[in-house]
Formats: sequence, structure tokens, C-alpha cells
Amino acid sequence: MAPRGSAAATAGLRRRRLGSGGGSGGFSGAGSGSNMLRFYTDDAPGLKITPTVVLVMSLCFIGFVTGLHVFGKLYRYKSGG
Repeated sequence: MAPRGSAAATAGLRRRRLGSGGGSGGFSGAGSGSNMLRFYTDDAPGLKITPTVVLVMSLCFIGFVTGLHVFGKLYRYKSGG
């Protein structure tokens, strides 16, 4: 990555500002077909899972990793390491 004051960094910033569409965070108006709401419709491509399922899967993963840490500590304690 180029240093902040270089010409390449300035050109990249200018290009990013021009492509953003007037400071609306990269999203054009409410009438556009490709906005964030498209991810929650039936015609969106990809795997269809609800945010609740994502939350439950994340919590299960966190619990599994925590369990592995506890198991590792207990195993090392019992083996006298």
C-alpha cells in the first residue's frame, strides 16, 4: 500500500470518492434493485439462512472453542505438564 501523502494514494482517494455516488455510502437511491434488502428476499442467490440461525451457529462455535480450551487445560493439568 502506498504512503498517505503519495500521488498514488491521492489518486486512489479521488477514484473512491468519484465512484461512491455523492456521499450516500455507496448506495444509490431507494429505487435501485441492488441494495441491502435484496439479501433478505427469496430471489437472492446463495444459501438461505435467517439471522437467528447465524446467531445460534456463532454461539455454538464460541462454545465449542471455549470447551476445547477448557479440555486442553484439564488435559495438561492431569498429565502433569
